[in-house]
Amino acid sequence: MPELPEVETVRRGLAPAMEDAIIAELVLNRPDLRFPLPDGLADMARGRRIVALGRRAKYLLIDLEDDLTIISHLGMSGSFRIEEEETIGDFHHPRSKDVKHDHVVFRIEKDGVPKRVIYNDPRRFGFMHVWKRSELDLYPAFAALGPEPTGNALDADYLAARLAGKAQPLKGALLDQSVIAGLGNIYVCEALWRAHLSPKRASGTLVTKTGRPKAELSVLTDNIRAVIADAIAAGGSSLKDHIQTDGSLGYFQHSFSVYDREGEPCRTPGCSGTVARIVQSGRSTFYCPTCQE
Repeated sequence: MPELPEVETVRRGLAPAMEDAIIAELVLNRPDLRFPLPDGLADMARGRRIVALGRRAKYLLIDLEDDLTIISHLGMSGSFRIEEEETIGDFHHPRSKDVKHDHVVFRIEKDGVPKRVIYNDPRRFGFMHVWKRSELDLYPAFAALGPEPTGNALDADYLAARLAGKAQPLKGALLDQSVIAGLGNIYVCEALWRAHLSPKRASGTLVTKTGRPKAELSVLTDNIRAVIADAIAAGGSSLKDHIQTDGSLGYFQHSFSVYDREGEPCRTPGCSGTVARIVQSGRSTFYCPTCQE
């Protein structure tokens, strides 16, 4: 499933084409994705200007005028691509896409240039909802979300308050979306390796008895922010379905230090360890038992 860096990459790829564009038509090629598409979605969108593209955790936000937001989740295999409007008789489609999975098409116009922004989703685990922009905090999936790992609200003092007294393994605590929004399995593994912390370590051991963050927690916080920033700069990670809006793949997977590298030498300088894989709460965890303590 696309994690925060992949969704942020999609947002950045779509923004130049979509922001300030007018939706000439919203074509719905089926009535549902993972859930039924909102009643009247096509009529609500038609003729409206796209004010901005945003993101909350792993959700793409398409802000329209009149206080409306289309909330889009990519699910397992969803992706957006941008195409020029076809001329009559031109039926070219990118080879990488099966058009039978083009479920939602935004026909937009900006500066007199018509384009199509196409949502393609073979597995149909993605979805779209409509919500009032002024009430996004009340959207059920957003109500309990923690701060973004890209914002200033995430710091060591905040994490100390959330982790104090917890016996929960560190990996599980960091995957809790109420603690940090949008942080997923890949990037938790990578951040813990960078901070040299075991995913099995009790969360509360990174906090002093007085509730202050230990130095290790400050290092971890910095590395969470850094690994997310590095992944966004690389266009995300393309393991299966993730592509960028221009059809190219993200390449942060080539920078993985532990994720999906079971049995390979640890990349920490001077470490003689080997990357191991364990299962925590039904999910694979990759780490170095030698240098992550």
